[in-house]
Amino acid sequence: MRATQFTRGREFVVAFDHGEDFFTSLEKFCAEHAIRAGYLPAFVGGFSSAKLVGTCGPLENPEAPLWDHIEVKTLEALGGGTLAWDPDRDCLAPHIHVSTGLKEDSADGRTSHLLAAQVQFIAELIIVEIAGPSLTRPRQPSLFDVPLLTFDEQR
Repeated sequence: MRATQFTRGREFVVAFDHGEDFFTSLEKFCAEHAIRAGYLPAFVGGFSSAKLVGTCGPLENPEAPLWDHIEVKTLEALGGGTLAWDPDRDCLAPHIHVSTGLKEDSADGRTSHLLAAQVQFIAELIIVEIAGPSLTRPRQPSLFDVPLLTFDEQR
């Protein structure tokens, strides 16, 4: 286990509008406000479409991360996540998970890592900046190249 105290920075209420790409809007907002680290304690909204990590087939290696995705349409979402910096690609590296209900399938649920989404009507987010320490998400070659959250421990 690794842990550190952090210093809260600015806090924002953000609304992504109908038709916006969720991750493009998130990255644009963070760039405009120079946010390189933070968290989304929760967000709510609707998506006309989304890509979630998942498969309908058997897992080749249950110990390895799954890079496949499923595509779902017309869903309500509740999510949260962290924002860190990818030092290798020099860009924001969000890690967002959602629980969703598929509207046309009796609100049948899906829960997974969000890879892509188009906003339907609105997505309402709270974004809390972390002013320190720096959060990075470098890839770990020894763990299937998964990008893992890292930080300098503060005492």
